Amino acid sequence: MLTAAVTNAPSVVFVEGEEGVGKTRLVAELAGVVGHCQPLRDPFPYGVIFECLGASADKLTGRLGAITGALRPYLPELADRLPPEPLGDPAAERHRLFRAVRDLITATGRLTLVIEDIHWADEGTRQLLRFILTDQPPELSLVLTYRREDLPGGTTLGRAFRPKRSTHIVLKPLDPDSVRSLAEAILRRPVSHEFATTLHKRTAGIPLVVEETMRALRNPDARLLDTVEVPASLREAMIERLDGLPTIARGIAEAAAVLGVPAGIEALSAIAVETQARTQQAITKLLEAGVLIEPIQNKYGYRHALARRTVYDSLPGPRRQELHLRSVRVLSRLQPRPLVQLAEHCKRAGLLQDWLRYGEQAADTAMDAGDASTAIELRCALVSEPEVPAADVDRLATKLCQDALAGLHQHEVTAQFERLLADPRLSDEVRGEVQLGLGLVLVRGYDEIDRGRTEIELALPALAHRPERALRGMAVLAMPYLGTAPLAEHLVWLRKVEECLPDAPSVRIALLANVLGARIHIEGVIDELTPPQADDPESTRQLARLYNNIADSYSWVGHYRWAARYLRTGLDLATRSGAPYIVGTAEATRIRLDWLAGRWSGLDERARQLAEVYEHLQPVTAELYLVRGWLATAQGDWDTAVGCFRQTGLDAPESAIAPVVIAAFGGMVSLLLARDDPEGTACQADIGLKVLRRKGVWSWAGEIAGQAVEAYLKAGRDEDAHALSRELATALISLDAPLARAALTVCRAHLGFETFEAARRHYDSLGQPYRAAQLAERGATTPEALNELAAQYELLGATTDAARCRHLIRTTGGPVPSRRGRRGYGNELSPRELDVARLLAAGQTNREIASALFLSRRTVEQHVANILRKMGVSSRQDLIS
Repeated sequence: MLTAAVTNAPSVVFVEGEEGVGKTRLVAELAGVVGHCQPLRDPFPYGVIFECLGASADKLTGRLGAITGALRPYLPELADRLPPEPLGDPAAERHRLFRAVRDLITATGRLTLVIEDIHWADEGTRQLLRFILTDQPPELSLVLTYRREDLPGGTTLGRAFRPKRSTHIVLKPLDPDSVRSLAEAILRRPVSHEFATTLHKRTAGIPLVVEETMRALRNPDARLLDTVEVPASLREAMIERLDGLPTIARGIAEAAAVLGVPAGIEALSAIAVETQARTQQAITKLLEAGVLIEPIQNKYGYRHALARRTVYDSLPGPRRQELHLRSVRVLSRLQPRPLVQLAEHCKRAGLLQDWLRYGEQAADTAMDAGDASTAIELRCALVSEPEVPAADVDRLATKLCQDALAGLHQHEVTAQFERLLADPRLSDEVRGEVQLGLGLVLVRGYDEIDRGRTEIELALPALAHRPERALRGMAVLAMPYLGTAPLAEHLVWLRKVEECLPDAPSVRIALLANVLGARIHIEGVIDELTPPQADDPESTRQLARLYNNIADSYSWVGHYRWAARYLRTGLDLATRSGAPYIVGTAEATRIRLDWLAGRWSGLDERARQLAEVYEHLQPVTAELYLVRGWLATAQGDWDTAVGCFRQTGLDAPESAIAPVVIAAFGGMVSLLLARDDPEGTACQADIGLKVLRRKGVWSWAGEIAGQAVEAYLKAGRDEDAHALSRELATALISLDAPLARAALTVCRAHLGFETFEAARRHYDSLGQPYRAAQLAERGATTPEALNELAAQYELLGATTDAARCRHLIRTTGGPVPSRRGRRGYGNELSPRELDVARLLAAGQTNREIASALFLSRRTVEQHVANILRKMGVSSRQDLIS
């Protein structure tokens, strides 16, 4: 918009934006003469205009009229080119000067003038600009930047004035996604969703503040953002704004800095001990100076955290403590009480017992409201305080153990539990509780499942007097999908839990979530569940976990309708009760069900975003990487597929989620089969089946058995193929596992005992269109059948499979229908070019693209050339993501 306006002279562009939002960076792209207004007490009249005119002296091309001689005293660098200074009535001097400036600009010809910070311009300059714009030189483009909060009178040129052909551009702060992109560009590496969200909140999305913060931080850890030193440029800018303000205004600014959240006149006047009338006047001055803003109607605060920190850090210790004490008195009178704020002010005011009381109440309230993140953060802070008495530490640690599993604070909670285990204030009984909590948290993390199981087993003796908590630990040890422990070990713990199920609702529901989920994995089906009663927030969270565990278990054995039904209820309960970890596991299950059902549109992006949110929680992210690996394989992006499969735990199955890693080995087998690597394919099948056999849970064979039999046959290992098929058939005699049974049909089809059409019908009845299409392809012998399959693959998004079908038609001499239809694509990418562009953006070479899409290298080269031309880039590197 800016470039278009400037190139279409005569024009005026007003660029509005707060400090640091990027006005200077934007106008720097223009090839024009730039002048800067200065924040001087007594500015030189018309100074910025003469600065620009002097800089454009070499552009003078036209004949200078006599009146331009009036500029000789102001532009000595042009004295030899200006006519003699005219004589006349001194009373007409200003008008003559204004006319001379306009005539000189006209004589300069095509000219772009950029005047920065017009809010600091003197009144004479504003009058001169209004005069010029009233009869604007035809080849002049004028760009004016300003900060609205600093405009005298609120108007850019001193009074209501709207020039002809003007454009108004308002630069807004960055949104969270743009903040993330900027942070990654500065650091030259990815940052997490959590970090980007916190950075946006702390900086208000102002680019300069983001840049200064990142340069001061250099480490993308959200926990460090509150401790980063305020950059010198930001600190100096805020101090400059405060300079010269009345004492009362500074006092209100200090009160707002200590309070930390936007507040109204009444609260600020009480904290500053001023009358409301005087406070109102002071706030007006602070708004005019840009120190405070009004983010909420009738409430005033700082634009971003670093601005507030500048003022807060400038306060002497006694002054800060006094203001925190006053804040406590003001906030304690509110109903409902802002408990989190009260706890923070009590802590900073040195009121330990009040901090403990308000902090615990705030954590309890947060958990009841479903805000596990706030509750865990508060409890960690409280138990970390050395002066908290032992009895309070026991109580707080117990609550932390209960809350920890609902949140996402994996590393923070793990470190806190480890510190507590070494804390002498902790009683032996509660120490066992903390060790159990540590184990429960560890089994959710990467490469920590074995250690987590060990910590749980070590905690059990110390929990002899707390049988319900001991049962909770046993129930986790009973879960068959954790690590590579044999099924027999899990069954020992499972039977112990089943024999001692208590009557207490929340505990019983929590144990059933593990017991029923385990039984489905092991046996394939359970009796219809009668919904237990959940009368409190904790019971509701456990009920959400119960439903989601059942849904996930059914999804692995192939009872997809039951899985979808339980998942809907479980996800709704988890969202309403505020259990982000349970929500994450449910969303991961839903994404895998969408993959199986052929709902692939936007699936990779959904999985990618969810993996960022739950990046430290392996039970969630492993499943998401599995789906992304499946998608990448179907689309020919094999390097991405391998990377995603490895993220599930291929290199350390003992610390992985067993059904996920077994399925990932199956995915690797499929990928290597597509790449015609029989030796590598059989090797991956061996490792995956080793994990399956060690676990002994054959309901998980559905995602590897069929692929493994095909791999063994291609590698000439026929006996291994037959042995696997017999082994699976024996295991399924007493197992209700539809997916594994479908895989057995595929195994038998490969071995010649069944038809692929029978296998296709099996997958079709399961509602798996992609797998059904792959099996239908085995029996497709006519071009018509292959064309129909190619269309089905295209509809799903299985690019490689569709390309393979078209390639088979070409090799048999059959006609391949054009994907173009009746229209040309012009500068748009054709469907085939889109396929190539996607793999090109993933960094694949022409050879790799040709292999994935069954094209010749020459054809790929032509597509790449067309893509680069149509997208207006000169190199394939410009497309790589």
